[in-house]
Amino acid sequence: MLKITTTPLLISLLAGSALFSTTVHADDNATIRVYAASSLTNVLNQLISDYENTHSVDIVPIYGGSSSLARQIERGAPADMFISANEQWVTHLEKQGVANKQNIYDFTHNQLVVIAPQQSEIALNITEPKSWLSAIGDSRLAIGQPNAVPAGIYAKQSLQSLNLWQSLSKHLAPTKNVRVALTLVERAEAPLGIVYKSDAVVSSKVQVIHTFAASSHDPIRYPMVTITDSADVAQFTQYLMSEPAKQALSRFGFD
Repeated sequence: MLKITTTPLLISLLAGSALFSTTVHADDNATIRVYAASSLTNVLNQLISDYENTHSVDIVPIYGGSSSLARQIERGAPADMFISANEQWVTHLEKQGVANKQNIYDFTHNQLVVIAPQQSEIALNITEPKSWLSAIGDSRLAIGQPNAVPAGIYAKQSLQSLNLWQSLSKHLAPTKNVRVALTLVERAEAPLGIVYKSDAVVSSKVQVIHTFAASSHDPIRYPMVTITDSADVAQFTQYLMSEPAKQALSRFGFD
């Protein structure tokens, strides 16, 4: 479990609520590179747009699987911030000396769901392996890679908790990130997928047919770590922890 802390710089910034009511000019033309889990694409794009409207800063998001992004950062990719879909990859960067424990924050949380194409009439008995295999047929179950992608790791845990993993593990379409799994179901190239609730919320092409119990997998936490120590990064971090940002996260299906 990561220890979530607040740095003195962030504390001082949190005291200045006026930062968000007027335009902030920290460093003209400053650029912040945010490496973020692909499941954050829609909400983070919205938050970045809102922030740039009142701040003189260019924020460049780089989306992908948390494991892939973490490895890029470890190899020297120019990241100023990293938001992972699980704690494992932030802990990895901390152990490698890339991330500082004092700069890690609890950003948001999510749920895990089973989806099907919007027009599908699949009736799934969630605890019965034969029901899953019947629904999958000659196709595959779309999930993130279960050995690396956080959504896939959580999916494997939930399937194991229901004693389904052994039956389904040979019928998977593992993807490099959760948004690819979503796309496969949207296109009806996979009859079922396991993704985050937030992925299903932003798509009109899928339906949620089951929500896994929180107890069936590790808590789905999104830790955020600042890698570059600058006023611009600290101010954007403050915004991402603010009430308006929390409200936006809720609208996009995050907890």
